[in-house]
Amino acid sequence: MADASYPPELLYHPEHDWARIDGDLATFGITWHAQDALGDVVYFDAPAVGAQVTQNEPYTEVESVKAVSDVYAPLSGEVIEVNQRLAEKPELINEDPYGEGWMVKIRLADAAQASGLMDRDAYVATLGE
Repeated sequence: MADASYPPELLYHPEHDWARIDGDLATFGITWHAQDALGDVVYFDAPAVGAQVTQNEPYTEVESVKAVSDVYAPLSGEVIEVNQRLAEKPELINEDPYGEGWMVKIRLADAAQASGLMDRDAYVATLGE
């Protein structure tokens, strides 16, 4: 399992999801805190390419040895790519939550929504770590 980290270049959602924005595209995943709380991830229920995701709404589920948990969209948009490696190796979410454990890439519907997300320091402050 990866060591606790919260990269400063990402934006964070209160439900422990992150977004990496690049122009009108964003990559989503769950934070180190989320994967740690879940324990060993055993299944990722990938949304379909072309699906619409809505900010603050669940867009998929992750199953761990402990529970099945909703994953919330930090921003709204259309899914343009799904991390297919997670079908075979869902443990990548635990091993590298900000790299190879990314979940989906979307085309942003409204880039201004990003202003409602937290930077690293604000997110870490919510964790009490």
